[in-house]
Amino acid sequence: MSVTVLTALSHGWEGKMVEVVDRLPGVTVGRRCVDLADLLAAASAGLGDLALISADLRGLDRDALSHLRAHGVAVVGASREGAESEERHLRQLGVDRHVHLATPREDLVEVLTTTAGAAPFDPTRADLMPGEDPPTAPIEPVTDLTPPPPPPLSEPTRGRVIAVWGPTGAPGRSTLAVNLASELAAAGAPTVLIDLDTYGAAVAQLLSVLDEAPGLAAAARASELGTLDLVALARLAVEVSPRFRVLTGVPTPSRWPEVRSAAVEHVIELARSLAAFVVLDTGFGIEDDEELSYDTAAPRRNAATLSGLAQADDLVLVGAADPIGLQRMVRAVQGVGQVSSPAPRPVVNRLRASSVGSDPARRVEESLARFAGVEGITFLPDDPAATDAALLAGATLAECAPDSPLRLAIAQLATTWTGAAAPTGRSSARGLLRRRG
Repeated sequence: MSVTVLTALSHGWEGKMVEVVDRLPGVTVGRRCVDLADLLAAASAGLGDLALISADLRGLDRDALSHLRAHGVAVVGASREGAESEERHLRQLGVDRHVHLATPREDLVEVLTTTAGAAPFDPTRADLMPGEDPPTAPIEPVTDLTPPPPPPLSEPTRGRVIAVWGPTGAPGRSTLAVNLASELAAAGAPTVLIDLDTYGAAVAQLLSVLDEAPGLAAAARASELGTLDLVALARLAVEVSPRFRVLTGVPTPSRWPEVRSAAVEHVIELARSLAAFVVLDTGFGIEDDEELSYDTAAPRRNAATLSGLAQADDLVLVGAADPIGLQRMVRAVQGVGQVSSPAPRPVVNRLRASSVGSDPARRVEESLARFAGVEGITFLPDDPAATDAALLAGATLAECAPDSPLRLAIAQLATTWTGAAAPTGRSSARGLLRRRG
């Protein structure tokens, strides 16, 4: 199998690298791209199997690399010998394989062919005719019966991602996400809350964090440039209370193009290493912008929410307890199932008899079971006094209304993940020290 390579390298040494690569067995240079746009066009046209790029390629970012991989083009970094900073920059962008001008010929063949998914070139089989199978080696008897070493006792810990999503109509996604994250942190689990709503980000206002504070947009920009690491993310995620960090959303809806899918995936992956739980406050839109599907490089407004749902380990589906909200929730069950793999955990918010009739919990359960096949519903009571007080104070329910029925219901929901005993009221809120950024 031959590997066709697309090159986009520094002009100072591009000719030398192309000369070396083009002489490798089983490797062909298909196109020497003059810039990033030329490289992306060649990849979209299917002209190569692998892209050989240098760190100084103008405009290179995580989204461009995602575009290459989406078109089946593997990526290998290249640099002059001794350029550790260039190699480090490419690795921060997610390019794991790297070669140098001085890389030995055999190693260069191995890196290019294995990265592109081809079988490595074997010089001992160079005498075979095309289509001829190599001779079958005789089967050697097994003499070493020593059992293999046991696997590691445990995998490295990674934070669990909980996405909070619901249909249009303000069913209470942000309120639930903020207070669920607060309760997880209060139970002793470090938690990061990320606002992915590109239509109406509200977490900053709900928690009295300044709009000017750098948040998701800054993290996405750093990710695209390859400068986002765990330390940088911790600096951008404001600590609003002990063990509770918040990455605020875009300050104005018009800035949604700054948040690309590849960057969101990287931010979430880093957040897994920063905390035991990562709670995502997502927007309502999950349509894939079909009118833009012809141009996979175009930004998509729902990309942040779709990426968050795809990365989630658990999905909390929020609906409002009224005829319109329940109808939307029924339709949402099927829609969200097409973009998120975990089964939704249904939560019906603002439960009250005035909107659905007497014995509201039973009525809602029967309706959702009949029309959506949904069971195991968590009900959150309607508590406007507590939510208004929290909104006015820019605080969580645990801080300003610890005895609220709504707060206690959310705390009970949080025990699903923490396994801790649910708080019983005001005593659970003692000792909370709030620090605002």
